Amino acid sequence: MSKPLIEVNSVGKRYRLGQFVGAGQPNSFRESISYWIKSSLLKGIFRKNRERTTPKEIWALRDVSFKLQKGEVLGIIGRNGSGKTTLLKILSRITEPTTGRVVLRGRVASLLEVGTGFHPELTGRENVYLNGVILGMARTEVKRKFDQIVDFSEVSQFIDTPVKRYSSGMKLRLAFAVAAHLDPEILVIDEVLAVGDMAFQTKCLQKMDSVAHDEGRTILFVSHNMGVIRTLCSTGLYLEKGQVLGQGPVEEQITRYLGSVGQVSCSTDLAARDDFLGSGKARILDVRLTDLNGVDQSTILSGQSLRLEFRYETHQQGAHPQWAVGLLNQRAEKVFHLESEDRGAQLPPLSCSGTHAVSISRVPLPPGDYIADLRLKLDGETAYYLQRAFSLKVEPGDFFGIGRVTPSHGELVYVDHSWHAL
Repeated sequence: MSKPLIEVNSVGKRYRLGQFVGAGQPNSFRESISYWIKSSLLKGIFRKNRERTTPKEIWALRDVSFKLQKGEVLGIIGRNGSGKTTLLKILSRITEPTTGRVVLRGRVASLLEVGTGFHPELTGRENVYLNGVILGMARTEVKRKFDQIVDFSEVSQFIDTPVKRYSSGMKLRLAFAVAAHLDPEILVIDEVLAVGDMAFQTKCLQKMDSVAHDEGRTILFVSHNMGVIRTLCSTGLYLEKGQVLGQGPVEEQITRYLGSVGQVSCSTDLAARDDFLGSGKARILDVRLTDLNGVDQSTILSGQSLRLEFRYETHQQGAHPQWAVGLLNQRAEKVFHLESEDRGAQLPPLSCSGTHAVSISRVPLPPGDYIADLRLKLDGETAYYLQRAFSLKVEPGDFFGIGRVTPSHGELVYVDHSWHAL
């Protein structure tokens, strides 16, 4: 059997936080200049703090090991802050591991952030050739692929325009086209594809599937979309707090990841959750599940009423709130999305703390376990976005109100309807 294209052996990555100048040596020319200025001009100002402060260490990754053969597609899953992007940066040679060893047998093309690898002053055309040189390709090889790259990216009209004038979507299109067409043996992609429109996302996923199965490329892919992970990837790597909690068939790892939300209850404490995204100008402290009369519900029946109560706190009093709840099934398919703005809800400006709620007169869900994402915007800016914020268990019920339990036929939701003769 041939050697793996990727070998990751006991890799760890440590960062030091809260470290003052003088606690460590500069590692680059820029850091040297900064070191000199601060030590010369600010000498003594923060001396007491510097002497008393011990740098805090945080391990973004610990003891991560795996191997990938040619043509394998690995889906890396986990919460925000679990170490996924750090792992991809190590594999892309952007940063070095603190411990362990990585062996890469082939050229690596990575797409970690919009515009990564592009020089803003150069045109799209010049950047395509620049990336080819970085991958070790001859100019004639890049020239042979150039038309395919431009056609795929759909930016031919702007190919001789400096990249600094591109929109984020245009940068993404060209960056993905370059990464996918310049024949790297290993393709590393973070969830940057979420920037693109749905049609281009589909086009990219089809291309990744093609280069993996038809051309034998090895792909590492990070996404919070479990449906995409399931479709594209054959194996999964589940990270939590920098450590591997699961590795193997992708379906098993998705089930383990989604199941880690915890036990279903009528109330979920979110105050200790620190893996949210957003400005942090507001926090959601807990979620409570009740019926429309305010009676706590740990389990909901199909067709039953449901109220979700969100207790919040904020320092931005008077801001206009916009709430959103997305509910996903165990296959990570979104079954519905509730948005206060879409519903035309006129919620009062926020006080320093309070409770808002959304009510559903008849839960249209078949029996099963569901997981909810939660988002709060203040004046149009995302203040708090938490994935897998709480869970919901639905039991069989009489959705249609005809005196018997409504059977499930594999549908995502029940739709109220009537039959009659004309």
